[in-house]
Amino acid sequence: MTLQDEMKKRRTFAIISHPDAGKTTMTEKLLLYGNLIRSAGTVKGKKSGKFATSDWMEIEKQRGISVTSSVMNFPYQGHQINILDTPGHEDFSEDTYRTLTAVDSVVMIIDSTKGIEAQTLKLFKVCRMRGIPIFTFINKLDREGKDPFELLDEIEEVLDIQTCPMNWPAGMGKRFLGIFNRQKEEFVRYNGDEEETIIPYTELHAHSDLTENAMFQDAKEELALLDEAGDNFSLEDVLAGEQTPVFFGSALAPFGVETFFNTFVSMAPAPGPRKSTEGVVSPDHPEFSGFIFKIQANMNPAHRDRIAFVRVCSGKFERGMEVKLSRTGKTIKLAQSQQFVASSRGTVEEAYAGDIIGIYDPNIYRIGDTLVTGKDKFEYDELPQFPPELFKKVTAKNVMKAKQFKKGLEQLVQEGAIQLFKRHRTESYILGAVGELQYEVFQYRMKNEYNVEVMLESIGERIPRWLQAEQIDESLFDEGNLLVRDREENHLVLFRNEFALNWFQEKHPDMKLIDLFEVNSYDQTT
Repeated sequence: MTLQDEMKKRRTFAIISHPDAGKTTMTEKLLLYGNLIRSAGTVKGKKSGKFATSDWMEIEKQRGISVTSSVMNFPYQGHQINILDTPGHEDFSEDTYRTLTAVDSVVMIIDSTKGIEAQTLKLFKVCRMRGIPIFTFINKLDREGKDPFELLDEIEEVLDIQTCPMNWPAGMGKRFLGIFNRQKEEFVRYNGDEEETIIPYTELHAHSDLTENAMFQDAKEELALLDEAGDNFSLEDVLAGEQTPVFFGSALAPFGVETFFNTFVSMAPAPGPRKSTEGVVSPDHPEFSGFIFKIQANMNPAHRDRIAFVRVCSGKFERGMEVKLSRTGKTIKLAQSQQFVASSRGTVEEAYAGDIIGIYDPNIYRIGDTLVTGKDKFEYDELPQFPPELFKKVTAKNVMKAKQFKKGLEQLVQEGAIQLFKRHRTESYILGAVGELQYEVFQYRMKNEYNVEVMLESIGERIPRWLQAEQIDESLFDEGNLLVRDREENHLVLFRNEFALNWFQEKHPDMKLIDLFEVNSYDQTT
C-alpha cells in the first residue's frame, strides 16, 4: 500500500461534550463496534466495579469522570480509527484544547435534556477557531428532553453553525419509537433493548401499529417540514466547518450509534496538510514528521514511566527509526513505541499520517515539540498555551522530600495540566491552573506517585499578563500585582483584578502587556 492509501484510511477525531452528556459512554460503544471490548462499561458503574475502558487513572475511577485525554486506536470497516476521548470536566480545558490540535474532526455530543452547556461552547469555539469539521450527536433520546427543533435552533444560534439533521426522531422518553434515516429512507425502530428493527419506507404500510401512532404521525409531518424548509446537506460545507450533520439517538441504549458511526466514517476527512515553519507539509510527504501534543507521567505506576503522545503528520513511522528533535537538533532512536486502548497498550511497529502513537520520554520532550527525519528542519506551528485563571503557592509539607518534590513538580508540569511560575525574588513556586480540580489531581498524584504531600495556599483568581519591556523596574510590583517568571524565564504580572490591570496600563503605557488567549486566537485565524 502507498503512503496515500494508508493516509486515506485514517480517521482521527476527538469526542467533545459537557460533563455527563454521554461522551465516555459513546466512546465505549465505538470500541465495542471495533470489537475491542466485550461489554461496554459505563462510567457510573462504580458499584459493580466495572469502569469505562477509556478511564484509567485511579482518581477517575473514584469520581466517575475523565480527567486525562485517552487515546484509542482500532480498525473498522477498512479504516483505521484514532479516537481521542477528551476530558469533559470543565476544569481540564487546557489539556482538552491541546488535544484538538491533534485531530482532523470532532464529534460533539449534546444532552437532549439540557441542550448546549457552557463547556460545549468553550470547546466548540476552539474547533471553529481551527476550522475543524464538527459532527453532532444529540444523546439521551430515550429520556424526556427538549424539542428537536428547539435543539437545532439552539445549535444554530449559540454556535453560529448551519445544521442538517441526518435522521429525525419519532417521540422521546417513554414514547420514543425510533428514528427516520433520511439518507437511506428507512425507519429504525426502537425496541427498548439493543435490537434495532430497520423498516424501509416502502414497507411501513405493513406496520400499522407504528404508522397509526400519534408520535409517528407528528414526526412524519416534521420530516416533511424539514425536507421543504431545512438546509440541504453539503459535505463541502461540513468539511469547511460551516455545517454540522446532526444525528439523534442514545449512546447508553445503544440506539442510533452504529448508524451514526458508519455515516461519520464515510464522511469524516482523512488527515490533511499542516502548517510549519517551512510552509505547508502534506501528509504524503515521504519523510516522517509529527508533533507532541501531550505528555503523561506514570501511565504504568510499576515503572514510573513517561509517555509522549505524538500525532504523526507525514511519512511512515517505523519502530527503531532515528528522528531529529527540531527544537534541539538532537537525534533520538524511537525504540519504544506504543498504541493504546486507555491504559492497555501494545507495541506499534509502524504508523502513518493521522495515527497517534506513544513514545517513551527520557525527560527530553516538551509539549509542542516536532520530530522529523531526513534533511527536514521545520517545526509545526506552536501549540497554543492557555492562560491559567487560578493561582496557588505550593510547598512540600516535609522539607526533607525536596528532591521528590522537585521531580514530581517538574514532571507533572511538563504534562501541561498545570503551569509553574516562580516569584521574582524569593524563587518560591506558584502553580497556575484553569480550574480547581486540577489542583486536587496534582495533590493526589504527588502523594500517590511521588510520595510527597504538598501544601497549597490560594492567592485567588488573577489576571495574567506577559510583560514586554527592555528593563523591568521591580519597585512597580507588590503582592497585589505580583511579578513572576514562567518556565521559559519570561516575566509576567499576576494582576489582582481588572481595575488593577487597567490602572497599571494607564500609569505605564510604555510597558506592553500581552494577553496569551488573544494571541492564540489571533495566531489560529491568520
